[in-house]
Amino acid sequence: MGTRGASSAEHFLRAGYAVIFFHREESLKPFSRKFVNLFADIEVIDGKAICTAPGITEAVTEQHKYKDDLCMVPFVTIDDYLHLLEKLCALLANHGRLALLYLAAAVSDFYISQDKMPTHKIQSSDGDLNLSLSVVPKKLGSVISSLVPEAFTISFKLETDESILIKKARGALEKYGHELVIGNVLQMRKRKVVFVELAAAEPIELSDNEVNAGVEIETRIVEELVKKHSVFIENH
Repeated sequence: MGTRGASSAEHFLRAGYAVIFFHREESLKPFSRKFVNLFADIEVIDGKAICTAPGITEAVTEQHKYKDDLCMVPFVTIDDYLHLLEKLCALLANHGRLALLYLAAAVSDFYISQDKMPTHKIQSSDGDLNLSLSVVPKKLGSVISSLVPEAFTISFKLETDESILIKKARGALEKYGHELVIGNVLQMRKRKVVFVELAAAEPIELSDNEVNAGVEIETRIVEELVKKHSVFIENH
């Protein structure tokens, strides 16, 4: 659904960043993400359509406030994603250490490559269908080393087994050479994450009071990333 990316984009904008929001075409988007059933909250009063959804005024106000700092770039297929990611990173290269890559999209591990796509409709009369899936190319290493070697790059690691999360996250850091992996377990991803670096692992978890108050963990994630990015810029 893209909840984490959309929420995080809002917080980066509030923190003073300009944001390129690279998103799946039908995923949730910044500021409008809480209003997916907007039509149900519209009433007609004196011939005018009035929206009564709670928070809609604030959301629209913020969207207009940050419209010049937010660039929306959609993708549909994995091929689109891989191609456009490289293009966007190439554009960011000139910004050096001021650029921050926040790679929150949960890209599929497997896909059907373009050269294996059928030209015509597959006929059921041909019998059972067997699919052979290819592994999605791992672009992170080439993106970092070739296109944005100076950027502050954050990737995500999602697991269902918490016992292997830190090990897998550190494996990604060693393989790709970027700054940080945000690890999260599927069952707790909206309440707890772990900032994993080669020499440290720092959990970030919402308290019961924060959860009950409607605080989103992306608030805490972005607050910490802004601090780390500032130190990253100063230290270089």
